[in-house]
Amino acid sequence: MPQQEKIIETIPVGPLGIIALESSKELGQKVNNYIVSWRNELNSEHTSTIAFAGYQRDSYLINASCPRFGSGEAKGIIKETVRGDDLYLLVDVCNYSLTYSVCGQVNHMSPDDHYQDLKRIIAAVGGKARRITVIMPFLYESRQHKRSSRESLDCALALQELTNMGVESIITFDAHDPRVQNAIPLKSFETVQPTYQFIKALLKNVPDLNLDPNHMMVISPDEGGMSRAVYFANVLGIDLGMFYKRRDYSTIVNGRNPIVAHEFLGDDIEGKDMLIIDDMISSGESMIDVATELKKRKAGKIFVCATFGLFTNGFKKFDEAYEQGLIDRVLTTNLVYQSAELLSKPYYISVDMSKYIALLIDTLNHDKSISEFLSPTERIQKLLNKYKNR
Repeated sequence: MPQQEKIIETIPVGPLGIIALESSKELGQKVNNYIVSWRNELNSEHTSTIAFAGYQRDSYLINASCPRFGSGEAKGIIKETVRGDDLYLLVDVCNYSLTYSVCGQVNHMSPDDHYQDLKRIIAAVGGKARRITVIMPFLYESRQHKRSSRESLDCALALQELTNMGVESIITFDAHDPRVQNAIPLKSFETVQPTYQFIKALLKNVPDLNLDPNHMMVISPDEGGMSRAVYFANVLGIDLGMFYKRRDYSTIVNGRNPIVAHEFLGDDIEGKDMLIIDDMISSGESMIDVATELKKRKAGKIFVCATFGLFTNGFKKFDEAYEQGLIDRVLTTNLVYQSAELLSKPYYISVDMSKYIALLIDTLNHDKSISEFLSPTERIQKLLNKYKNR
């Protein structure tokens, strides 16, 4: 409990309230359970003072919903008071499992629908909360972060819209391009990397890993993810390799230029285990292509780590790649919706982020710095030393 003992030295900004939208109910419940457990275990004379009124509770989750009319229109409802609360709103814009009815037809919720529901809940708060923080793990429209020719800047517009509605801070994970925060330079925008959780999950689920330059290498599947891969390689003390995508810019297929080939830049990889790092698995084609190229160069085991496992084209290609020995394990977080089919795959490792989010919320509720959580180098080194000395 040392972290909680440091936190208790300051007065909370306001009574803590967590609104987990329908898309994030499961994650929100796990986050709530951690905070309830930590705070109820505290033995401090401060918790009985008026400044800490309502500090220790059975639940910090606030009952809210977005019911829909028969036409498909909706409204946001908060069913208990939030006046003076320090509110944290959790939303997963990628949860396609939720449905609603439109004139008798069943619609699956899209990211646009989830984003509208988020705005409805903020509107239902009506300015009564002390502070509103939005935790949106997959940043809405983050793949449309820059303009080429006559295009909309959807991500920048969404950030400005949220802050204009009264949101003080936005927390996201592994933003496609963190520079999108330039759209709201006077508001707090944090993009968090789940590096520590990935390494912890890998060491826990894969026995006898050799974390040294002679046996393992970090691979970036494209030039855009180099900074992410460089950090992984540095904290693990291993070498780095990179692929760059050669595209056919004369044609457009499904809204993008098709990849002609993956070219490799890096040292000899024969016999080494590969750790492929990326921000998301969308269709998964790039990951499979990279794994195929690595196997052609006689790589050992291949582990794929991606913050968001969207699997937009299903799991067939990953199943085939696993059966062919192209990949050994796939790690993605529970920050976005995980289907029961995905969780049942023999090659899949789920990386739980609920404790991390709980730590962020608990710390921010006291207006304490979260810099030690954003730069987990020291915790990673302790974890690696413990693994090597086991």
